[in-house]
Amino acid sequence: MGMPTVAFVCTHNACRSQMAQALAERVMPGEAAFFSAGTNPACGVDAGALEELGRRSVPRKILVELRPKRLSELPGHVDWLVTMGCGVSCPSLPCAHREDWGLADPMGGPREGYVACADEILRRLAGLRNRMRADSEDCGD
Repeated sequence: MGMPTVAFVCTHNACRSQMAQALAERVMPGEAAFFSAGTNPACGVDAGALEELGRRSVPRKILVELRPKRLSELPGHVDWLVTMGCGVSCPSLPCAHREDWGLADPMGGPREGYVACADEILRRLAGLRNRMRADSEDCGD
C-alpha cells in the first residue's frame, strides 16, 4: 500500500479546505498526499486564510501552490475524504473513510475567526494522524 491520500472538500475551496490542506502539509509532511477541492470553486483563495497560514509559518512554496480546484481535479480514489461542514455531498468520489469536521467558515470575518479555524484544524489533524496510523496498522503496513 502506498502513501495515503487525503482530500479536504468544501463548497468554494477558498478558505477552510485550503487552510486544512496547507496546515496538513506543514505539520504532516511525508505522511500522506494532501489535496483540496470544492463543489463550486471560487476564483481565488481567501486573503484572510492566506494571511493566517503565513502567521502559522506555512512555507511560501506551499502557499503559492494554493488555488481553488474542482472535485474532478482530485485523484480518482482517496483514502480519507474530509468535508468542512458546509453540507457538501460527494457521492461520486470513492473513498475508504469519510469525515465531516463541521468547521465554522471564517471567510470575510475578523481575524479571530481565522485563528479559531486554524486552531481547530490543527487539533483535528492530530486526530486524523492517529486514525491514519491506526488504519495503517490494521492493514498490516
